[in-house]
Amino acid sequence: MNRSALVVILAAGVALGGCQTARVGGVPPAGIPGPGAGYNAPEPILEEIPPAPSGAVTSEPLAPLPGTGGPVLTEVPSPSIPAPEPMQPQRAAVAAPSGRSGMVGGWTARDATGTTCRVQLSSSPALDLYKASAAGCANKDLARVTAWDYRDGEVYLYQPGGAVAARLRSSGGDMQGALAKSGAPLALSR
Repeated sequence: MNRSALVVILAAGVALGGCQTARVGGVPPAGIPGPGAGYNAPEPILEEIPPAPSGAVTSEPLAPLPGTGGPVLTEVPSPSIPAPEPMQPQRAAVAAPSGRSGMVGGWTARDATGTTCRVQLSSSPALDLYKASAAGCANKDLARVTAWDYRDGEVYLYQPGGAVAARLRSSGGDMQGALAKSGAPLALSR
């Protein structure tokens, strides 16, 4: 190693040695106060917090939520609340089908002559419609149903080629409507 490189290394060591402060055990540079009598750290302010009230915690059945029919358990802060009488489960009213998913399934179709057959509305897509089938239908237009759709609250039954076979509207769990060609009434029920 040459002499000038050694001088540079020694000079760097001396310079770094002078950078020590009181934080790491050295002497602070002139004019910067170190820790001592002139330094006052803030003292933490501690407040007295009263303890939370305590008491017995019990579990008692409450009245069931509407439509659930069963008791709901929850924790109550005081045993002084009497438990309600057990309630009998209530049967939920059968809601009328609504929306496309409410129309999916098997239906019994009754035409104007009183004859019945089965119509199945599937959730399987068939291009921009859904698959449908009819079984045992005496009415030729109804017997050829292969697709269906739900638009603006109405069910449309389609024949191959896109001809509308019937149009129905939901009415209290059933569907009421008419055959497209003849205008004869048609009802579908579960």
